[in-house]
Amino acid sequence: MANTILTPQQITREALRILHQKLNFVGSINRQYDDSFAKSGAKIGDSLKIRLPNEYTVRTGATMVPQDTTETSVTLQVATQKGVDLSFTAIDLTMNLDDFSSRIIEPAVSVLAANIEADALSMALDVAQTVNNIGSTLNLRQALLARKLLTDALVPTSDRTLLLNTQDNVDMVDNLKGLFQDSATISKQYRDGLVGRTAGFGDIYENTLLSSQATGTAAATTGYTVNGAGQTGSSIIVQTGTATFKKGDVITFAGVNRVHPETKLDTGNLMQFVVTADYAGGAGTVQISPAIATTGGRQNVTAAPANAAAVSKIGGASAIYRPSLAYHKDAFAFATADLVMPDGVDWKAREAFDGISMRMIRQYNINNDTFPARIDVLYGYKTLRAQLAARILSN
Repeated sequence: MANTILTPQQITREALRILHQKLNFVGSINRQYDDSFAKSGAKIGDSLKIRLPNEYTVRTGATMVPQDTTETSVTLQVATQKGVDLSFTAIDLTMNLDDFSSRIIEPAVSVLAANIEADALSMALDVAQTVNNIGSTLNLRQALLARKLLTDALVPTSDRTLLLNTQDNVDMVDNLKGLFQDSATISKQYRDGLVGRTAGFGDIYENTLLSSQATGTAAATTGYTVNGAGQTGSSIIVQTGTATFKKGDVITFAGVNRVHPETKLDTGNLMQFVVTADYAGGAGTVQISPAIATTGGRQNVTAAPANAAAVSKIGGASAIYRPSLAYHKDAFAFATADLVMPDGVDWKAREAFDGISMRMIRQYNINNDTFPARIDVLYGYKTLRAQLAARILSN
């Protein structure tokens, strides 16, 4: 009986299936894919414009007060190309697909998936909303507090995910070990690291790639105060000091409370802001997100910081935390585009599945009877609406 030779489509589809299975963060966020790129091939540097929801204010009384519609969008650049290069023989191609997959494809794609996932998870440092559980182990209450932050931000109850670092997963499972676990859920585990469902999250995953967060030298009481009243926008001028902030540090300003997203009423809770760029210390301007807005449909705080308002930080000085992440799928986006299919190669294949496009190219090497091949993914990622996510800092 003649051997069956594996085809390019079989191999590429199997590689894409494995990649998809291993991306539990990317697999649970908004995935953008535009097949129009396939007509002429995507070029590195292409980008997608993603429109954000409009926000309006409500009138009281009979008199009409027209308001402009100011649409905003973010640009997601699809500019990162990563791949794995491998080689196999003509004999390898006569194996059945399962053997070929386990021996060649899976090891190659696993490392590619890990690098793509790690890149995308850097978006966790864009998130300002934080559950401060520093010094304690993660338990159900902290997961529920993260859920509360999402609910208070009017995040839809569907498509919520809780992504746990490995230590938080140990602590969470240990705290919940006496509770009933639906065996049907266990039988349907289909992505690496799936833990289950509880606390109002559709799925809870464990992920080894959540980035560590190193904080600046500023302590919880930073010693900084605001320099000048009435500041709004994505930066704040502070009085002189010596401590530093690092990108990802979460800060608050005395007297600046978060408002309800729709009614604009004071919630009684301090608004949390994330530092978006390292700050070397001294008098100057700290870059923050979200931008401070005190009026209009995008109002998010009760008032701008007062002059000399104290600046506080969540977490200690020069500490390292490994956050877990609660989010709705539309908090973040991951986009792929089709890479060009070159001529003059032995074989080539390109497949797209569930918003992820992958290309595989093989060429024959006559010198040693091998088939060097490359697997590539062209992608980009962007935080769309950080208010749809929350970090949990524990231990």
